[in-house]
Amino acid sequence: MKVHRDIDNLPVFRNAVVTIGTFDGVHMGHRQILDKLKEEAAAINGETVIITFHPHPRKVISSTILGIRLINTLDEKLQLLEQHGIGHVVIVPFTEAFANQPAEDYVQHFLVNKFKPHTIIIGYDHRFGRDRLGDYKLLEKKAAVYHYRLKEIPKHILDNISISSTNIREAILHNDTETANLLLGYEFFFSGIVVHGDKIGRTLGYPTANLKVQDEEKITPGNGIYAVYASLPGSNQRLKGMMSIGFRPTVDGKRRVIEVNLFDFSEEIYDQALTVYVKKYLREEVKFEGLEALIKQIGQDKIDSLAVL
Repeated sequence: MKVHRDIDNLPVFRNAVVTIGTFDGVHMGHRQILDKLKEEAAAINGETVIITFHPHPRKVISSTILGIRLINTLDEKLQLLEQHGIGHVVIVPFTEAFANQPAEDYVQHFLVNKFKPHTIIIGYDHRFGRDRLGDYKLLEKKAAVYHYRLKEIPKHILDNISISSTNIREAILHNDTETANLLLGYEFFFSGIVVHGDKIGRTLGYPTANLKVQDEEKITPGNGIYAVYASLPGSNQRLKGMMSIGFRPTVDGKRRVIEVNLFDFSEEIYDQALTVYVKKYLREEVKFEGLEALIKQIGQDKIDSLAVL
């Protein structure tokens, strides 16, 4: 898959079959659009082209950007789209100027001049241009002028995508990993840089990798204990482990931390990125009477994690 970030220097796509969207999650609901994109391209010996935006359009055009939480970072989304066999992804810098261009200019100067689409696959409710006045009807009217085919994504598919995205976010936040993973079609994952902690886990016999998630928009699971897999950059090995997210009430309870204990693993991995695949929620975090009770429960958590993994 080729990723294009300079929209002023795009290649000439062969019979481009184009769709536009944020594709956050690249979940099961999105698969129908991706499959349709590939099907249409195969029929005309064309190339699949996804147009997506960065930053998220809501950050630019919405007055309520606080609290935006995305299922995928941009890099994660690109990784998932590549796995689904997409040929090209064009990342459009979403700015106020881009959002405020007249709708007809968007069609002519952006879509047609830059992509020369053979086919555009778009939702009936797609809006674009200044004051979001551009819509499916305008694209339909211009199809005869600019000689592209227009295919509509049905309402029921778009509704399913929207509902799924909301349900996935809610499931991740509320510890329902089974629902999240079912709707995603893969294990929810996130990455963090391994940073130095207070090394309490080491004194308990369960050393942990303390993670700092760098993308503040990336959603992370709710507090609790989880069975997880993890991987390091450049390695295909999936390490088994367990993860604790929360305030560690037995120890200090002052700040929220993400800690991963990797089984049968003793390497120093500070400053490396660790990717965590969340397999199953095990239990809520609780305050124990003392360290002995905590150690006993952590031992049980490891047994429970291994049973899942």
